[in-house]
Amino acid sequence: MFKGVATALITPFTNGKVDYKNFERFIQWQIEKGVDALVVLGTTGEAPSVSEEERKEIVSFAVKLVNKRVPVIVGTGTNSTEKTLKMTLQAQELGADGALVVTPYYNKPVQEGLYQHYAYLAQRVEIPIIIYNVPSRTGVNILPETIFRLAKDCKNIVGVKEASGNVAQIDSLLMRLKNVREDFFVWSGNDDQAFHLMCSGGHGVVSVLSNVVPDLTAQLCRATLDGRLEESRDLHLKLFPLMKALFVETNPIPVKYGVSLLGFCENELRLPLVPASQKTREIVESAMRDLGVLS
Repeated sequence: MFKGVATALITPFTNGKVDYKNFERFIQWQIEKGVDALVVLGTTGEAPSVSEEERKEIVSFAVKLVNKRVPVIVGTGTNSTEKTLKMTLQAQELGADGALVVTPYYNKPVQEGLYQHYAYLAQRVEIPIIIYNVPSRTGVNILPETIFRLAKDCKNIVGVKEASGNVAQIDSLLMRLKNVREDFFVWSGNDDQAFHLMCSGGHGVVSVLSNVVPDLTAQLCRATLDGRLEESRDLHLKLFPLMKALFVETNPIPVKYGVSLLGFCENELRLPLVPASQKTREIVESAMRDLGVLS
C-alpha cells in the first residue's frame, strides 16, 4: 500500500470545533515535506472524541483535499464488529484509500475472535484493511499465527501496524511472512522502533513523530529502506530524544503541543484528554529546539 512514513495526523480544534483552516494548512505541509501516506482519525487524531457527523466531514475533507497525491487511510476500528463495518464502509464510500482497524478493545477477544472479526470485515469491504496491534491500549495482543491466517485467507487485509513493543514477536512475524504472502506489509506503530523494524525487513512507520518533523521522518525511512544504514542510524539517534519527548504523557497530548508550537493548531484537546502539563511542555519544547525545529 505504501512504504515509508504515514503521519497519524492530529485533528486541530478551535473553541470546541474542528479547525478546517489549520487542518488544510497542516495536510498541505505534510505532503510538501514528503510523507508517503496520511492517517486520519487514528488515536493521534482523537477519534474517540469525534462525533459521527464530524467523522464524515473530516474524512470527506481530507480525501478531497489530498486528491490522491498520497493514500488517505482512515481509522475505523472499534470494539463492535458491526460498528467497525459501518465506519469502514463509510470511509470506503467517501473515497478513502484504506482503513486502519485496531483490535477490539475492552472486551478482549481470544485469537479466534480476532480472526473472525477481521475476516468478517474483509468479506464485506473492498478497500485495503490494515490491522492495528497496540496491546497497551486495547488489552489484547494479536499473535503472529492469527495474522498469518488472515494474510493467507483475506487478500484485502494488506498489512499490520505493529505497536506491541515486542521485538521478538515482530521479528517472528517478519521472518515467516515471506512464506505466507510477499505483498503483506508490516509498519512500526512506535517511532522509536521504526529503524529497527525496517532493518529487519519491515516497510516503514505509522508515525506520531512526523506530525512535527515530517521531512526528517521521511528521510529516516528512505535511508533505511534504501540500505543506507549508517545514515539512517545517525538520523534515528538524532531524532530519538524528540521521539521520547512526544510520549512523556498520553499521546496525543505532547504532540499536539508540539504542533501548536509550529503554528498549525491550537493546543486544544477534547475531554477526557487535557493539554500538556508544564513539565511536558518544557520537555517537548526543549527537544524541538535541540533538533533545530524551533529557532
